[in-house]
Amino acid sequence: MGRAFLAMVRRDLRLTMRHQGDMVTLLVFFLIVTSLFPLAIGPELEVLRMIAPGIVWVAALLASMLALERLFGQDFADGTLEQLCLSSWPLSLLVLAKIVTHWLVTGLPLVVMAPIVGLQYGLPGGALWVLFISLLLGTPALSAIGAIGAALTLGLRGGGALVSLLILPLVIPVLIFGAGAVEADSSGLGGEGHLYLLTAMTLVALFFAPLAAAVALRISLE
Repeated sequence: MGRAFLAMVRRDLRLTMRHQGDMVTLLVFFLIVTSLFPLAIGPELEVLRMIAPGIVWVAALLASMLALERLFGQDFADGTLEQLCLSSWPLSLLVLAKIVTHWLVTGLPLVVMAPIVGLQYGLPGGALWVLFISLLLGTPALSAIGAIGAALTLGLRGGGALVSLLILPLVIPVLIFGAGAVEADSSGLGGEGHLYLLTAMTLVALFFAPLAAAVALRISLE
């Protein structure tokens, strides 16, 4: 099964590299959204430091959602998805591979860029580190939960908007504990508890989301 998993990841990465413009658009969107707030609010460092974790996390969520429509859409359009459903490999394993690929091309670049973005808000070094760790632990959950929404809305008109409506309520705990970890660290309370809970939510999402998305895909293809 490991070979099938790696083969699917490599295949999706190659396909993504053929559409690098999508990845660049996502990163530019993230930079623009996070850069607009300091311009609109002003140079008050205390205010910027207070709102920075929430803004960066919300921007990361919105940027991650931009690529969800392509998670299964291309394979659905050319018939590859039907072949994957008929293969001997567990569909949930192949879905997990797609979730991992989605995180590698969307979540990981956002994680790397987050500390740079945090400098605009005057975050100290410790808070930047916690912001980096919180995004590293939490963004895989965004990809996993997003896969469920993408599978449920596959082939529907206006699927992009429906995905947002479906997954936004589900990712609220991830946003709360992700941004909360930075705020707790900045206030001196320590963000370890938030990071532990964030890790637990990501592990649960990575276990159950592929199963749920696989069922949703079979229903969508019927």
